[in-house]
Amino acid sequence: MDRRVILRRSAAAAVSARLAAPAISNAQAPAIRWRLTSSYPTSLDAIHGAGHVFARTVAELTEDRFQIRIFGPGEVVPALQALDAVQAGTVEAAHTTSSFYIGKSPAFAFATGVPFGMNTRQQNAWMYEGGGIDLLNELFRQYNAYSLPLGTTGAQMGGWFRKEIKTTEDLKGLKMRIAGLGGTVLSRVGGVPQQLAGGDIYPALERGTIDAVEWLGPYDDEKLGFNKVAPYYYYPAWWEGAANTSLVVNLEQWNALPKSYQAAIRVAAAEATHWMVARYDIRNPDALRRLLASGTQLRAFPREVMDACYREALALEQELAAKSPEYKKIHDNWAKARDDMRAWFRVAELSFDNYLAQASRR
Repeated sequence: MDRRVILRRSAAAAVSARLAAPAISNAQAPAIRWRLTSSYPTSLDAIHGAGHVFARTVAELTEDRFQIRIFGPGEVVPALQALDAVQAGTVEAAHTTSSFYIGKSPAFAFATGVPFGMNTRQQNAWMYEGGGIDLLNELFRQYNAYSLPLGTTGAQMGGWFRKEIKTTEDLKGLKMRIAGLGGTVLSRVGGVPQQLAGGDIYPALERGTIDAVEWLGPYDDEKLGFNKVAPYYYYPAWWEGAANTSLVVNLEQWNALPKSYQAAIRVAAAEATHWMVARYDIRNPDALRRLLASGTQLRAFPREVMDACYREALALEQELAAKSPEYKKIHDNWAKARDDMRAWFRVAELSFDNYLAQASRR
């Protein structure tokens, strides 16, 4: 046979082998089925829906060989026990708010957002480029878990109140559903924080068991009907300038995954994070207009209230850093990133936003 024919056939066979390799690899990839418990009501298509975006993306990236089934709160475990279920291996994964678990360690708050902390872009930068994910996973490992951001809400609203808040005196004895370290700050100015899962909030507010509630923003709050039982809608949510929700995976299950499946999870979680904040940013304006048209009274927190809470938040930061080595290690890294980015944002982002806010009113 002609030598050139042999070489051409050999080259063609090599190319065919390389093209066929991914199919062989995919055929050998394991079929995996996970259960993921969500801490968010199934009626909330943005915050709960981010879990479905995540699961769908994982399936697409693995040609449907890695399937994750989403369960609503209470279907497998209660909303506020998601981390416990992952730690015990009751479920493989959860989509939850890490600040729900500050009773285990106050450092969990950094995975969500802390009072007077970072905005959405800053939190994202610290997580992905500032070392936040790695530092937080040193904490999650103690609870047999691995975590990534899965969703972010953007700036939130300050919540619904049955009465007006004019001074800090109006916070004395006020029973408010508020999660994370924001509840600790509220207690230091006289309020009485209550931690309730999303599905339990409306009945408590309607019955007067609580006087106020923070949840998220207009799009979700309208769906949950808070405007029907509390007329005053305050802003801003000083306890969370941005709020991340978290994917929490059982550590043994995470370590057992093929590297390609771990990569699929990382990509899918990032995709869902960008999707969630975009969904809220597009839908919140119309939802707020509808709420105002229905009689909701929009109010800014008085400067006196903001200043009092800010002072207590700064004092709490220092106290927790002195008490908790876990908190201090994350806080020191987080605080430097916060201060550096605030200095930069004052030059660029803030000056641009402030100008447009004023110019658009003229």
